[in-house]
Amino acid sequence: MAQLIDGKAIAARVRAEVKAEVDRLKVERGLVPGLAVVRVGEDPASKVYVTGKKKAAEEVGFNSWEHHPDASISQDELLALVRKLNDDPAVHGILVQLPLPKHIDAELIISAVKPEKDVDGFHPISAGNLSLGRPGLRPCTPFGVMRLLKEVGCNPSGQRAVIVGRSNIVGKPMALMLLQADATVTICHRKSDLQREVGMADILVVAVGVQELVKGDWIKPGAVVIDVGMNRKADGKLVGDVEFQAASQRASFITPVPGGVGPMTIAMLMRNTVIAAMGGV
Repeated sequence: MAQLIDGKAIAARVRAEVKAEVDRLKVERGLVPGLAVVRVGEDPASKVYVTGKKKAAEEVGFNSWEHHPDASISQDELLALVRKLNDDPAVHGILVQLPLPKHIDAELIISAVKPEKDVDGFHPISAGNLSLGRPGLRPCTPFGVMRLLKEVGCNPSGQRAVIVGRSNIVGKPMALMLLQADATVTICHRKSDLQREVGMADILVVAVGVQELVKGDWIKPGAVVIDVGMNRKADGKLVGDVEFQAASQRASFITPVPGGVGPMTIAMLMRNTVIAAMGGV
């Protein structure tokens, strides 16, 4: 039976580390990290996420601000808000919560954030730094996965890592981070022979948003399974992208859903904001 990877406990540890760093910065440099979150409109999921981020920011001792323009805001007005935050020396991190209304070009807005304040790690320059192996702010979810692997003593070096999903937010940066850690990496997508590839994974990361897509009996015995997905079934129960019960019979470690990867995303956002406040990695 697999050991559960307790994302809540590990995220709490990360937040405690960040708080200690914030306390040190206040004493030694008179510096309080500042995080500004922009939430456009009334998307219910975005409201939940932003509330969680704001609570975490306050817990670790940041200055935090939420800007909440109406969904009717024009693209130019939103760009002006981002530029204002770019120019504010008290703001070290800027997060524009996605999704944005359909009339706004999300890529344009993300690209308008100064790379050194891009605590989401989505800016093209942040992506380029990651691709080239240069220091920089990393996307929070894969950054969190790397911390989970470290916490359970899983060294990716020499291991075969399989990523299911090729999104810019999780799949691609996850693959690059594991590659930098000297894993042999395969990225799977809809044209892949999923069962065959999954069966060869020493480290499996699944992030596609399809409930229980990966079957438990595909898992290589002893594999470490990281399930990034979160899907709500008809009965209201939350499940991941991996068939949890069956996978637990074969894996050595596995993340639960909820309580696995989710808490780490916000914790690593706090970590990124401290990095940004200190002037980079």
